[in-house]
Amino acid sequence: MNYVFALTVPLLFLGSFIFALVKKVSLYDSFTEGVKGAIPLVVSIFPYIASVTMLSLLLDVSGMESKLVGWLTPAFSFFGVPAEIAPLLFVKPLSGSGAIAVLSDILTKYGVDSYIARCACVAYGSSETIFYIGAVYFAGLKRKKMTLALAIAVFSYLASVVLCCFLCRFM
Repeated sequence: MNYVFALTVPLLFLGSFIFALVKKVSLYDSFTEGVKGAIPLVVSIFPYIASVTMLSLLLDVSGMESKLVGWLTPAFSFFGVPAEIAPLLFVKPLSGSGAIAVLSDILTKYGVDSYIARCACVAYGSSETIFYIGAVYFAGLKRKKMTLALAIAVFSYLASVVLCCFLCRFM
């Protein structure tokens, strides 16, 4: 089965190449046109991605992240979310790789079959890095009014965490 997966991408490229030959499309010209369109996109997205990355690192290095986690832990506990996954819930909207590290720590500390680990895994798997995706999405728009969209995304993220922890109690 691994052999089939290893051949998937090369076969897709070969299939695309054959399809272009049959349709008599100039492959090199099409490729260069695509690259021309990608460069302005990368240039327009870069400032947003850089700012989200720097914000995530600054929150971690400054110690503000741990203070915010400490302040939010009672609220999470009130809604039935284990206090032990509060660091994951704070990091996930900002950084996917940081969230993986926190999830790994939770799994190591509490075991993979514990209630806390189940909640952490479901919360991690059912969410996205909100601010990173928002930066990428809104970079291409002319109107930059993203406050409401981000507020709705954060609210739905927190609501999904509360629901997933509630459901994990019965698993």
